[in-house]
Amino acid sequence: MSTKKRIALLGSTGSIGTQTLEVIAAYPDQFEISVLTAYNNADLLIEQALKFKPNVVVIGDESKYKKVSDILWAADIKTFCGEQALEEVVEMDEIDIVLTALVGFSGLKPTIRAIKAGKNIALANKETLVVAGEIITKLAQEKGVNILPVDSEHSAIFQCLTGEFHNPIEKIYLTASGGPFRGKKQDELLKITKAQALKHPNWDMGAKITIDSATMMNKGLEVIEAKWLFGLTPSQIDVIVHPQSIIHSIVQFKDGSMKAQMGLPDMKLPIQYALTYPNRLKTDHKRFNFLDYPQLTFEKADLATFRNLQLAYDAMEKGGNLPCILNAANEVAVAAFLNDKIGFLAIAEINEKVMNAAVFTKNVELDSLLESDKEARKIAQEFISKMK
Repeated sequence: MSTKKRIALLGSTGSIGTQTLEVIAAYPDQFEISVLTAYNNADLLIEQALKFKPNVVVIGDESKYKKVSDILWAADIKTFCGEQALEEVVEMDEIDIVLTALVGFSGLKPTIRAIKAGKNIALANKETLVVAGEIITKLAQEKGVNILPVDSEHSAIFQCLTGEFHNPIEKIYLTASGGPFRGKKQDELLKITKAQALKHPNWDMGAKITIDSATMMNKGLEVIEAKWLFGLTPSQIDVIVHPQSIIHSIVQFKDGSMKAQMGLPDMKLPIQYALTYPNRLKTDHKRFNFLDYPQLTFEKADLATFRNLQLAYDAMEKGGNLPCILNAANEVAVAAFLNDKIGFLAIAEINEKVMNAAVFTKNVELDSLLESDKEARKIAQEFISKMK
């Protein structure tokens, strides 16, 4: 029997997915790929499958199924398509851990199915906990499943808590780079272009996450995710802008002492830690040198200019389906910005309008959340069409 950890990688063609495969390729004696999935990047999915030889591949876009299956059939790799297949494949016996690198709301159902099947989760899809944190954490507890954070900030908190789980957290500080528009005011952001917003100073990420970083919605989603991952109240979660992105986050304990996790910005480190926890594997990554960074600086987050961060705190405070509504509105608004339909500042404007217009409920059953998601997207589209 193989002692390798068998991995299902959901969203293998995105930024996190491709970096995960780099980690796996570096340790062929430690890991093997059981499942690869992608939505519509058929060419890259085929290339990855031929290299890593998974048992199963799922292509979300059914129109790409024939192309993928025709090529992979010859390599004896089973191919399926569609949303249902994506949810079912995570239940396979040949899986030890499911790394969810899907973008947005699409990660929710497969994650729930994987937890129900008793699979440990390496979570790179923060929207899953934003939308349904109460459902996910309760289910994971019932099934004895570990949720291992892949986000650099949450991985940092998790690493700082190793050996400290019996000590109550007083506060956590999630660090933020500030994105490409740090220090700018609203009037300076009126004519921001898509190209400018996609140019992140420190991290290499997909388009949706890069825009979320520029609007600071990414940090807002992380704040809500941290609440569920670490069992915190909103008042225990603070955001501090740290432009160098060296300190990835900080935990403060009740005696006043603080622990920080540091390192050069490289997503492969938190990915690897989630896959190898509680062990660490040797890497040949570039090492941090203090003399290259004689000053590490910190600033207060500007909630007035970057309204999305404040909206996330508001949604977290009120709870219920409001984080779900905010997430859905934001996904639609960011897509509209990337398609040149709205301006940069309109993203937060639409998010706030949808939060005010959608029906609020404290009920967080899965079916009601799915309805809230659908309603919020419809309202967001209506607001966008009026802005043209």
